[in-house]
Amino acid sequence: MKIKFNNLYTHFILVTKNRSPLIRKENRERIEKYITGIINNNNSKMYAIYANPEHVHFAVSRSPKLSEETLATIVAESSERFINKNKLCNGHFAWQDSAAAFSVPKSDVDKVCKYILNQSQHHRKITFAEGFIKFYEKTLHKKYK
Repeated sequence: MKIKFNNLYTHFILVTKNRSPLIRKENRERIEKYITGIINNNNSKMYAIYANPEHVHFAVSRSPKLSEETLATIVAESSERFINKNKLCNGHFAWQDSAAAFSVPKSDVDKVCKYILNQSQHHRKITFAEGFIKFYEKTLHKKYK
């Protein structure tokens, strides 16, 4: 059955292999634009994206034809090829074999977008690893206790 209307908002986090800081500041916007193009070319809509040196956050409204895993795989494989082909990092670029995807209620989309767009300020106060542990303890751990 064709789905005509949907609210499939997802917050993705892709992490570089071994959490290596491979995404250079001077290439951040180029990588963000490329990933945005991938999202748009897969009948989805980018709401916010920010590429940190060792991870990228992005919030999308995804096509109902694509699962979170499928969209994350498309983004990871395509952006990996793009970064390596254009030599946008020193050495070989790769993402970790797994990613994170969190559903976002429509009422929280603005809040998630602000969080993503505020990454440079956020990571001045807290590292990615510390932030993920806090997020886990605050959000995921409570749900699965």
